[in-house]
Amino acid sequence: MIYYDHLPLDKEILDALGELSINYVFQPIFRPDGKTVFAWEALMRPTEMTVMELINQYMEADNLHVLEVATLFGAMQAYTLRGYTERVSVNSFPNDCLRPDEAEVFWEYYGDSIRGNMIIENLEYPYFSYEVWKEKSRSVKSMNNLLAADDFGSGINDMERVDIMQPDIVKLDRELLSGIDHDPEKQNQVKRFVFELHSKNILVVAEGVEQKEEFDYLVGLGVDLFQGFYLAKPA
Repeated sequence: MIYYDHLPLDKEILDALGELSINYVFQPIFRPDGKTVFAWEALMRPTEMTVMELINQYMEADNLHVLEVATLFGAMQAYTLRGYTERVSVNSFPNDCLRPDEAEVFWEYYGDSIRGNMIIENLEYPYFSYEVWKEKSRSVKSMNNLLAADDFGSGINDMERVDIMQPDIVKLDRELLSGIDHDPEKQNQVKRFVFELHSKNILVVAEGVEQKEEFDYLVGLGVDLFQGFYLAKPA
């Protein structure tokens, strides 16, 4: 179980965090050999509902900031306890980021361990805020960390959004990749995406790889990183 009561944060946010009952699991992101871990993605697991139910509950209350704070501090707490040394990838809402006082506490607690070792993975919901992204990007880059765009190709995260965000990493959505080894239309589409993203010096992650045939095809296509049940489930 993740606890927050030791953190020197504002009482209001601490009280809100104290109402959460969550754990974290981690899913590895592999290099093309399928064995070498590039990063561990932290995935929130509420104990009393699904993660989407929790997010929807906080969206309806217009209080997603609580989950933003919970995710960053909680994921790092779990990552540290596990003793991982590879990069940690943490999800972040595209319309929210830590407030200055919260960011100061975060860097005080975790700055030494995450400098050059963290990926902030921008989700595609609920909506994209360019102003928030600029602040998030400034903060992340100042620590020599990486920015990622999630769910590329399945929703609002498309090439136009990539040009705005200028991330270091783009994660291709499972919808693009399912059955790609025998689907010429998907093959042509993903080839085009990989070529264009590489031309922008962006690393490409194949997300949700579930079959050996998909993995082998995408390795041959030059995809940089891989994540999915074929390689490892969250644990």
